[in-house]
Amino acid sequence: MARESRDKEEVKEEEPPEPKKKSKVKWILIASVAFAVVLSGTVAGYFLMTKADLKKPLPVKPAVLSILPMDAFVVNIAETNGERYLKIVIQLEVSDPAVGSELEQLKPRLRDSILDLLTPKTLKDLTDLAGKQRLREDIAGRINNILQHGKVTKVYFTDFVIQ
Repeated sequence: MARESRDKEEVKEEEPPEPKKKSKVKWILIASVAFAVVLSGTVAGYFLMTKADLKKPLPVKPAVLSILPMDAFVVNIAETNGERYLKIVIQLEVSDPAVGSELEQLKPRLRDSILDLLTPKTLKDLTDLAGKQRLREDIAGRINNILQHGKVTKVYFTDFVIQ
């Protein structure tokens, strides 16, 4: 019996409580890896969100645009021996509403410049879509060369009659 009790004691001594230690180490390792993943995800998310905010354009105030009418222009079309004429009414979109008073003061000079631009135009120049677009750009360019403050951003044809 003494021998059996010794064997039982030896068996009890041979079974170390290692599985408990390994399970604690295992859980600590899993918890630290999970914490590292969560922490790195949080840091990456923060940097991505701040970079996304930097890429967003700042809200731009819409420019205050004014549209100013001009009197009608009537010119003979070149190369038609005075048989055909062009009647055109334009409106100017300007970048600054204060340009209106300057346009009123410079009205004779602006009209003269536009009439000089319209007089040599042929029927082909005026009926072609690309020609009309060039005419818009030329009118805006001439007026912008004369203006001191602000500028004409667009020219609109509100009446365009060839007869």
